[in-house]
Amino acid sequence: MAYTVKQLSSLAGVSARTLHFYDEIGLLKPAAHGENGYRYYDEEAVLRLQQILFFRELDFSLNEIKEIIDRPEFDVLDALRAQRAALQERVKRLNRLIRTVDQTVLHMKGKVEMAPKEIFEGFSDEQQAQYERQAEALWGETVRESSRKWKAYSTAQKDRIMAEGKAIYQDLIGQLDEPPTSPAVQANIARWHQHLRYFYEPSVAILRGLGQAYVENADFNATFQRMNPKLAPFMHAAIEVYCDKLAR
Repeated sequence: MAYTVKQLSSLAGVSARTLHFYDEIGLLKPAAHGENGYRYYDEEAVLRLQQILFFRELDFSLNEIKEIIDRPEFDVLDALRAQRAALQERVKRLNRLIRTVDQTVLHMKGKVEMAPKEIFEGFSDEQQAQYERQAEALWGETVRESSRKWKAYSTAQKDRIMAEGKAIYQDLIGQLDEPPTSPAVQANIARWHQHLRYFYEPSVAILRGLGQAYVENADFNATFQRMNPKLAPFMHAAIEVYCDKLAR
């Protein structure tokens, strides 16, 4: 069955302007154009639009989505499984946050007592596990395989690695008044790049994707907001400079 822009717009709950824009940027091309100039979308395009909307729901940018679904090895069934798992994780996290909100309201009304740790329930997910899920959703099997390295580390190694990562971010926070192009900032971005190798081997595309995700992805950005609201955009800019140098 073929769908016009109007039909697909109604079916998917997106505007016709959005479909036109997706066509313009090469994200969702119609299967055919009629003599009347109408765009027609087939079943494959419908499934591709579903993928786009799922990834948008998971806070991926349009550039990230295009890069992912245009890969030769991209598999819709694998993507659907990963999206389902990611959405389930988000539901769990939101439910924890809702419980924390409810408990905090009761605490402020004097009806229950909350320990300090309970006040932050829902914010304390193991950050490495979260980053691993995000990276896996972005870059698939390469990250899924290599991130298993983390599980092989001893507790002492994990503590040292996480302390090292914290020190890098703290040093970058101390450089927020410097330009992202400064040699000192770029040296710390190089440290950050090397630090990622404890978990997986990041390509230039992955480095750029992480910088963009720090700004645009809700889960990543929330973590950086807690460290310093200026850190994510600062790192994004500095990572772009760093990657441009690597690409050259």
